[in-house]
Amino acid sequence: MQNNLSDYDNGGPLFAPLVVLELAQNTEAETITWLLNRITDKQQNGGAELLVEQVLGGGQEEQKGKPNIFLVGSTWPRLLAGAEEVGLFKEFNDGTMRGFTFSNRESFKDFQGDGDGFLNIAECQYIIKYELDTLRAKSEAHVPGYPKVKLYPGKSVIRRLQSKGILVQYFPLHDKEELKRLSFSWYRNIKLSAQPLDNIRHYFGEGLALYFRFLEFFTFALVPMALIGIPYYLFAWEDYDRYVLFAVFNLMWSTVFLELWKRHSAQLAYGWGTLSRKKAFEEPRPGFHGVLGLNPVTGREEPVYPSTKRQLRIYLVSVPFVLLCLYLSLYVMMIYFDMESWALSIYYEDPNFWTGVLLFIPSIIYAVVIEFMNLLYRYAAEILTNWENHRLESSFQNHLVLKVLVFNFVNCFASLFYIAFVMQDMMLLRHSLATLLITSQILNQVMEAFLPYWLQRRRNKKVHKKVRRILGDKELPLVVQVQLESDMNTYLGTFDDYLEQFLLFGYVSLFSCVYPLAALLVILNNMTEVYSDAFKMCHVYKRPFSEPASDIGVWQLAFETMSAIAVVTNCALIGLSPQVKAYFPEADTQLILTVVAIEHVLLAFKFILAFIIPDVPKHIQIKLAKLEFESLEALKKKVRAAVTWEIRQSLCYHSPH
Repeated sequence: MQNNLSDYDNGGPLFAPLVVLELAQNTEAETITWLLNRITDKQQNGGAELLVEQVLGGGQEEQKGKPNIFLVGSTWPRLLAGAEEVGLFKEFNDGTMRGFTFSNRESFKDFQGDGDGFLNIAECQYIIKYELDTLRAKSEAHVPGYPKVKLYPGKSVIRRLQSKGILVQYFPLHDKEELKRLSFSWYRNIKLSAQPLDNIRHYFGEGLALYFRFLEFFTFALVPMALIGIPYYLFAWEDYDRYVLFAVFNLMWSTVFLELWKRHSAQLAYGWGTLSRKKAFEEPRPGFHGVLGLNPVTGREEPVYPSTKRQLRIYLVSVPFVLLCLYLSLYVMMIYFDMESWALSIYYEDPNFWTGVLLFIPSIIYAVVIEFMNLLYRYAAEILTNWENHRLESSFQNHLVLKVLVFNFVNCFASLFYIAFVMQDMMLLRHSLATLLITSQILNQVMEAFLPYWLQRRRNKKVHKKVRRILGDKELPLVVQVQLESDMNTYLGTFDDYLEQFLLFGYVSLFSCVYPLAALLVILNNMTEVYSDAFKMCHVYKRPFSEPASDIGVWQLAFETMSAIAVVTNCALIGLSPQVKAYFPEADTQLILTVVAIEHVLLAFKFILAFIIPDVPKHIQIKLAKLEFESLEALKKKVRAAVTWEIRQSLCYHSPH
């Protein structure tokens, strides 16, 4: 059942370790024995039928530090059976993507012999996670060793242990050789070429691969904007009349970019087998609590929390809190404008180099404050959303995204809207946009890459020094690798990465017509972002579990909403241009009506364009329809066979002997 890894550390573990499972240091021995028995027990007995080895350090100091770390793996036939359970789609011999079945395994492309190498490492670790998550309580009334931690039939054991702090963490283990190869092809060689998307997907899964492809797609899509923006910046700097054409191009670009991305992501998702994959039934979140009741869908006992209580928490606490934060954001914005006025007054009194430098100080301070407020609000929003007690992780994420997007949008762009449409100062708008954009990019690089790398390197140095005293120049054993990875920061998902790209998209699409270099600055930022994000995924954070994804989810809607707001913003900026105002010298109402009419026409054009360009390419639609037709035909055959068998049985039963 269980082995001590230190006994055969020289020869390696008895199986390929895939997942690390860490229990609290003071976990009862009875609890550990019960959990390991459940993990290794046969499926027909309610177990996960996986393999487990305990990790123990060589010395007493290490044993005292982390005695309850285990490696989890599996036999290859068990992984193949798990692939069918989770509903993996793989390429069939005829080139279509079909749900994998163990009985029909020989009909799938690349399945040879016993199927070794048929599943990539990210899929194997995802299967292990699924089997652990679906390990359910049987007849136990409580967790053995913890009488107060109640259990009931059907409850997820892992989620219960996690919510009570008995299970500290579980995460997929890095494969050192695979990681070296991926690092070399991904970020160690700086080159202007596409990322190794298949390698990223095989190692980290579809969710992360899709993010990195979106980052790359967005960056390449900005190239036309940058190529047009550079001459605008160089030759039409003081000519506000000419930015009308740039604003119109901006609107066309944002719509076409998002529609082409939807088609491209659908194509990727089909090739990865996630487009037609059925979404797994969502279990309650580990932190979800309530009175014990019956789930009407599953028929299992689980906590039930009245939706009316949740709605009261949202509308009486969360909404007022968000509004208060928005008020504070606007208050800070007004302080920034006072600082700008103070800096301008000093400059006009004594215009020289140093007072010229002083003009940038308020914008830089404001940009730093914006980033700090965004960070602070992010943590507060997470605590608040957690307190709302959402049952499902998807619901939790949707409410969190909404809170964060609303605040970040107001916090980052309110000052620019105020300058553009209240103060109507295009010079100050350009100056503020450039300062906010550049400062936020520098801060993001420091916070996301350099700071975590520096902290992780400090931690690793201490461990390496201790290990070298014992091992000399030998390669780090698996025990040390596991302990190093368990101390790494946990990657919290692509939320913050998409949020950063969303804000950059806002800077480009909303106001870039008055600062045409915005697209170029975002390209430069994203070129470094690719390498810094790749580095932190490989060496700064724990390896995350694969997340099957067919699109970028709620972020697609967020980007499309920003694109629609950009239509209104750019049309208003066009209306403020001297060239347009010259056509309506004494008729402000007529000017407003004309701008609104143009805005409606552009919005209509945007939606018509979105309708004309199908989200899923035609050849993929045909393949999906063909698969659905074949599935229905197969179901009909099964039903007919079952009815025929019942009729025959009935005739045999009633026939005279």
